[in-house]
Amino acid sequence: FDAAIDGKKDCMICKMTVDLFVDILGAEAGNLALKTLAQGGIFIGGGIPPKILPWLKKEAFLNAIDNKDPHQELMSQMPVKVILNPTANLIGAVFYGLQELNK
Repeated sequence: FDAAIDGKKDCMICKMTVDLFVDILGAEAGNLALKTLAQGGIFIGGGIPPKILPWLKKEAFLNAIDNKDPHQELMSQMPVKVILNPTANLIGAVFYGLQELNK
């Protein structure tokens, strides 16, 4: 990702790879959101999204999510968020554990 993000390096294959990854990520995030009617929004987490945040802010990523005819209007109303907290998964596990403990 560093070579694709770094404007000083001219690595076209690196940029094309990230572009393809972002297209697939957007399309599949949109598919899952449509299947589950994720009205609360789409939350994308993991180690890669924070590293490619500039790509996730581009129109192409949002178009990949929204391009679900005839449901494009519904998809465009779903907010898209990137989870930037690297310990979010641990916070969720602790919360779940505390709930189970208090039963």
